[in-house]
Amino acid sequence: MSTQRIQPSYATASGGTLSEANLVRGGHDTDLHGSDVMEARPFAIPSKKLVMWLFIISDAVTFGAMLFAYGYLKNASPNWPSPFKFYPSIFNVLLMTFVLVSSSLTMLIAVRHAKVGDKAKAIRWTYVTAALGILFAVLHLREWSGLAAEGVHMFSNPWGSPMFGATFYSITGLHLTHVLGGVIALTAVGTRYGTGRYTADDLELGALYWHFVDLVWMFVVPMVYLMNIAR
Repeated sequence: MSTQRIQPSYATASGGTLSEANLVRGGHDTDLHGSDVMEARPFAIPSKKLVMWLFIISDAVTFGAMLFAYGYLKNASPNWPSPFKFYPSIFNVLLMTFVLVSSSLTMLIAVRHAKVGDKAKAIRWTYVTAALGILFAVLHLREWSGLAAEGVHMFSNPWGSPMFGATFYSITGLHLTHVLGGVIALTAVGTRYGTGRYTADDLELGALYWHFVDLVWMFVVPMVYLMNIAR
């Protein structure tokens, strides 16, 4: 008497069945990878977005440590200077903040157009964002030039603790480096998106980084500038 092995069947998402043989040999790609069988992702978000979030978290820790060190030195120094006058320093900082916040808005517009498939407008607004980043950098360098003319250098200034220059240029310089890096990245992503090598998801990754740079500036302004206004 011959016996026949009965292969168990597995239910699919649409109510059909899939035999064990098909599962083992993977012969039916439409069954394994189509709409009937949903493969679980290893993470809840795409891998590229996960890497970007991990980078942002690690970078946030770096900026947090630097701002903490700045606050500690400021409170521990009895002669910490307060050199920033409303004009031109604070006025220039407010203008820089307006430019950077506006650039986040233009980047949101770029991603929105990319999501709906309007490639031309997405590229245009991405380049506008990069241009605003360049304008922010120019305003920042003007601020540095004015302070240097007054004698503020890395380890010296005419008003008090010599550590002011070191902490000020380190924090603002690191942020400016991120802005310039973001300008280069957005320009590259926008160009490759225009040629079809990148997708709207890649443009969204660039937007995540840019929004992070904007958010960091919201902490730098009150701690470094507004708390050191000349009285």
